[in-house]
Amino acid sequence: MGAITDRLVAQRQATVDAVVEAPAPLQPIDFTDDAAVTEVLELAERVGEVVLASGAAVTDATTHIEIIAATYGLAKCDIDVTYNSIRISADRGPRLPPATTMRVVNHRSLDFTRLSAVDRLTRRIRREMVPPAEAHATLDAITTAPHPYNRWIATVGWATLAAAIALLLNGGPLVAIVSFATTFLIDRCNRELNKRGLPFFFQNMMGGIIATVPAILLTAFADNLRGTFAGELADNPSLIVAAGITVLLSGLQLVGAVQDAITGAPITAAARMLDVLVMTGAIIGGVALALRVAQAFGTQPPPIEIASYDLDNLPLKVFAGALGAVAFALACYAERRALTVAGISGAGITVCYLLVQHFEFGPVIAAAASATVIGLVGGLFARRALIPPLVVAVAGITPLLPGLKVYRGLSALLEGGEQLPEGLNQMFAALVVGCALGGGITLGEWFARWLRRPRILQRVRVPLPRPEQPA
Repeated sequence: MGAITDRLVAQRQATVDAVVEAPAPLQPIDFTDDAAVTEVLELAERVGEVVLASGAAVTDATTHIEIIAATYGLAKCDIDVTYNSIRISADRGPRLPPATTMRVVNHRSLDFTRLSAVDRLTRRIRREMVPPAEAHATLDAITTAPHPYNRWIATVGWATLAAAIALLLNGGPLVAIVSFATTFLIDRCNRELNKRGLPFFFQNMMGGIIATVPAILLTAFADNLRGTFAGELADNPSLIVAAGITVLLSGLQLVGAVQDAITGAPITAAARMLDVLVMTGAIIGGVALALRVAQAFGTQPPPIEIASYDLDNLPLKVFAGALGAVAFALACYAERRALTVAGISGAGITVCYLLVQHFEFGPVIAAAASATVIGLVGGLFARRALIPPLVVAVAGITPLLPGLKVYRGLSALLEGGEQLPEGLNQMFAALVVGCALGGGITLGEWFARWLRRPRILQRVRVPLPRPEQPA
């Protein structure tokens, strides 16, 4: 009876909480058979590749690799995971040389269904001792399968995310509709450019241009719009730019970069952070180019509305936060149960952020505190549903990415002169808020792992006998 209970508990255990009990193998292979050893190492590397390419931290990819290698008896492995490569050196004993393999991670895409499927495969290998050949076939089916739904649905997800962010920034229905249409156009345009092999840097630059053009046009015709049903658009054009920038930022691996920096993977963290900064620079460059061209034709930059994070219209803002998280998860091809958990996470982090801001703790502390809470609660929900915590974490913080700060800082930098310090301050504040979100998620996830650590780590400490007191 106890063995059955332990097995049921193991089946409900998340992959990130698994413990590799080295050196006792679960299904040992013949260490003298080079082909068998290589087959296992390649399986572990391929699984780690999918996890790493999905934006997960190095620790998560390493955990998957360790579980698979140890399941087949290769419990003593040196694993080196960097930004674009995975190296494994397996110890086969004193009489055999170590087996070493390497795999390069080329393709990166946000496909949460694929990530969840690989996570389930890892648990299945650990639980059922799947033969390596069968595991390879299953992994082939996962990595070659098409997306679970049409790309147009993903485009609608990105556009809905922009509309939700516009509502969260106190924009009205018309601002949300224009943000939806603008982001819809950005996604379709970038997909066509991607088919033609244009580097992502220029795709992000094009996205920045498209996000800015509607705001410029609304500013140019503001006098004609005021007094009509579209007067709201003339008052809040900058929110459209901010929503577009936030959507473009959401596709970057900010959380993974911060997690790697905190958990001891500096090389990967530096590479990911450089990638985030370069792609953010491309977005800024596109916005700046559009604004300069508009100024050349005599059009002033769109005025910037300061978003108030108060408790007014709280139900609408909570709905917008939840909708934004669900839309991001949908755009990243998440499964249905992941959409539900992402919506709860988005609503929760919005409430936490607004409450902390209401008590005037500032945007950085508000971002860090709310991300920590969602990292904890979302991590526990993800474990309950056996969903990779990354899906919940990234979807939850997406509506709070500092798109408006990036635009305000860029606008001030373009003005120059006395506005230059303000522009630098806003750009630095945007970077700090982004890092606070990533750091908070990492801390909350650590709390979730500590609360759900396996029984093997929760050993009962037997008190030492007290020395006898002299009579």
